[in-house]
Amino acid sequence: MAQQLKLVIITGMSGAGKTVAMQSFEDLGYFVMDNMPPKLLPKFWQLVRQSGNVKKVALVVDLRSREFFDDLQEMIAISLSTGTVDTSVLFLDASDAELVARYKETRRAHPLAMDGRVLDGIHQERSLLSEMKERADLVINTDHLTPRQLREDIFEQFENQDKQSEFHVEILSFGYKYGLPIDADIVMDVRFLPNPYYVTELKSLTGRDPAVYDYVMKQPATEFFYKQFLELLKLTLPGYQKEGKTSLTVAIGCTGGQHRSVAITERLGKDLSQDYRVHVSHRDVEKRKETVNRS
Repeated sequence: MAQQLKLVIITGMSGAGKTVAMQSFEDLGYFVMDNMPPKLLPKFWQLVRQSGNVKKVALVVDLRSREFFDDLQEMIAISLSTGTVDTSVLFLDASDAELVARYKETRRAHPLAMDGRVLDGIHQERSLLSEMKERADLVINTDHLTPRQLREDIFEQFENQDKQSEFHVEILSFGYKYGLPIDADIVMDVRFLPNPYYVTELKSLTGRDPAVYDYVMKQPATEFFYKQFLELLKLTLPGYQKEGKTSLTVAIGCTGGQHRSVAITERLGKDLSQDYRVHVSHRDVEKRKETVNRS
C-alpha cells in the first residue's frame, strides 16, 4: 500500500496571516506552494509520487485563483478519493475592523477592492468564502495573535507528535584562523585544550583519527569541560525548541579546525544523537596542512 501523503490546504481572508502560516508549515517540514491553480493538482500529485521524497504538502489557495471555488471543491474530492492523501483545510480569519487596520498599516490594496474601499473588498471576500469556512477542519481567528503566537498555534495543531523528529542540531567544527561561521547559534572555543599539533606523530592527522581523538579526550581538562558543556546543551536545547526554533547550529572552534574541535564535535554528535536528530560537519578539516601554522 502506498504511503499516505499529508495535504493541508491553507485559505482564508486576505490579510489574516497566510504568509506566516506558509512559513510555519515550511518549518514543520512541509513542501509549500503558494497560489497553485487547483486544476493542476492531479499533475502535481503525480510528480510528488514519482519523486518519492515529499510526504507533507501545504497548498495556499486564495482569491487570486479566479476559478477558486469549483476547482477547490474538486481538488479536495480528488485527494480524498485516492485514499492515499490525508487532507485538511486550515481557514485563517480576522474581524473586519482588524483587517482594515492591517491594510491601512501596510498601505496595500485589497485584491477585491483595487479601486474602491478596503471594507467593500473585505465584505465581498467574506461572502465568497463563507462556504469554504464552514467546510474547514480548523478555523483560526488571528485578531489578537502576533505572528509568533499564530506560528505556535499552527505548530500545536499540526506538528508531529514526536517533536524531536522536526527539531535538529547541526554540530560544526571550524578553525578560528579561517573566521567564525556566520550561521552559528552557539560558539564554543576549545583552544584552551592541549594541542595535538605539537605531537609529531599526530600533526598530520585530524580529530577523526583514533589517535588524535584519544589524545584529546584523555586530557583531564577535556573530560571536565566536556561534561559541563554537554549538560549545558541538554539544559538549553529544550528551551530553543519551546521558542519555536526548528534547528540549532553549535560551532566548536580551535585554531585550525583540524584536531581539537573535530574530536569534540565528533563526540558531541554521538552523545546528542541519543535524543535529537544531529548532523555533524567539519568546515576546515580538509584545509591543506601546509597552510596551517597551528591546529
